[in-house]
Amino acid sequence: MKGRVVALDHLQGRQAAALLVDGRLADFLIDPEKGAGPAPGTIFRAICDRPLKGQGGMMLRLPQGTGFLRHGKNLRPGQAIMVQVTGYAEGGKATPVTQKIVFKGRYIIVTPGAPGINISRRIHDEDEKLRLLELVDSVAKSDLELGIIVRSQALGAPADDIAEDVEAMLQAAGEVMSDTGTDATLLQNGPGAHQLGWREWDAPDLVASQDGSFEEHGVLDAIEALSDPRVELSGGGFIFIEPTHALVAVDVNTGGDMSMAAGLKANLACARALPRQLCLRGLGGQITLDLAPMPKKDRRLFESTLRSALRADPIETALVGWTPLGHYELQRKRERLPVTEGLIQ
Repeated sequence: MKGRVVALDHLQGRQAAALLVDGRLADFLIDPEKGAGPAPGTIFRAICDRPLKGQGGMMLRLPQGTGFLRHGKNLRPGQAIMVQVTGYAEGGKATPVTQKIVFKGRYIIVTPGAPGINISRRIHDEDEKLRLLELVDSVAKSDLELGIIVRSQALGAPADDIAEDVEAMLQAAGEVMSDTGTDATLLQNGPGAHQLGWREWDAPDLVASQDGSFEEHGVLDAIEALSDPRVELSGGGFIFIEPTHALVAVDVNTGGDMSMAAGLKANLACARALPRQLCLRGLGGQITLDLAPMPKKDRRLFESTLRSALRADPIETALVGWTPLGHYELQRKRERLPVTEGLIQ
């Protein structure tokens, strides 16, 4: 089917959501298995346990397990603080958290401790900026200590829908931030796959929420294909994407093309395809690209192509740079669990 289709279904008893664009799987979300740790966005009241000298961090006691706060200065053991999960923990490590709490809705983000109303930089129309500012200000009543960021998805959205989102997010933020307890406890669960899909995937032409929607729209076959480390590229090249305990290795191959420009063409094709593949496979952490041979003068072109491809990627990814061996490294936030863990056998 042409257009944007959002399919909501269940896999192995877990919520799952798929975004298809012109019949091709563009994004995929699934709830973690039980025991995989709290989902990103979960808010806890945590207890400071012990500082990590030399790192400036603090280990925390959570209701279940431990957390790691990277910037833990001016905190003392036994102190109760509010934190939000930022990503999934690596095997055997503490859950990463932050004290910068946000409440993210479909059209707005509420930012406690940062008052004021701001409009997404992606909204350029001055009349639309004014409309959104007046609308949000009228609902928030201009007397809140909570800040609000209007997301780009609010562009052209109905006023009633935006107002409803503002009211819901402000209410949620008010309830959580008013907590005054002293024990480690769960304050708010992170969003599930269906909620995330509704929140992040804008303007679908069709929402298929009935049981069996994955089979009907070919999602199951697309998910099964993710078990294959080999990914074909445009132009005849291919890549292997193979996660290890230490990093995700990406090997770029030119295929049957033996021309002088084969390496550059394969590397550029990899740059364009890689963000989608990492997103679909749920891969994060350190990513090392073993690129096909190409002249050093073409490295800047490769970097700009990869940077452009990452602009549409929902996961925060840092371009670290080149290694002495000529590999290229990325650092990607662990907002998702690898799809191959527990889902694809």
